[in-house]
Amino acid sequence: MKAKLIATGERAPGWVAQGFAEYQKRLSHWLPLELVEIEPGLRGKGRDAQRAIDDEGRRVLAALPKNAHVVALEVTGRAYTSEQLAQRLEHWRGQGRDLAFLIGGPEGHAAEVLAMANETWSLGPLTLPHMLARLLVAEQVYRAAAMLANHPYHRA
Repeated sequence: MKAKLIATGERAPGWVAQGFAEYQKRLSHWLPLELVEIEPGLRGKGRDAQRAIDDEGRRVLAALPKNAHVVALEVTGRAYTSEQLAQRLEHWRGQGRDLAFLIGGPEGHAAEVLAMANETWSLGPLTLPHMLARLLVAEQVYRAAAMLANHPYHRA
């Protein structure tokens, strides 16, 4: 089983890239995690925001692995404790499918992306910078995998 984090946005700041790389390395023997960056749609004065969202959505859908279980990060999604996320990861592993975690652009996901997602996950009610969300997803997936492996990383 492998996982992809498909995230709208490019050129993460160094501290995000470094942190993500650290959790990616730690996860490598439990759940290889690949970052796929999606070019954001054009925004700004005189530009149609919906068109930008739709353009991003098409690129996200094109980047999805075939037959993957898709988890869209969405503020209205289900929030998990770390223990509950570990249970979800165990469930996902039991399906024998690759995973795809999706982080949308500034206005969220295109309707087509949400329609094809198998489930949605919320990191909580806070508004987070999307680059920080990348790092949080990697850390929480690592924590869940470590819990399933009885690794001492998670000490509740």
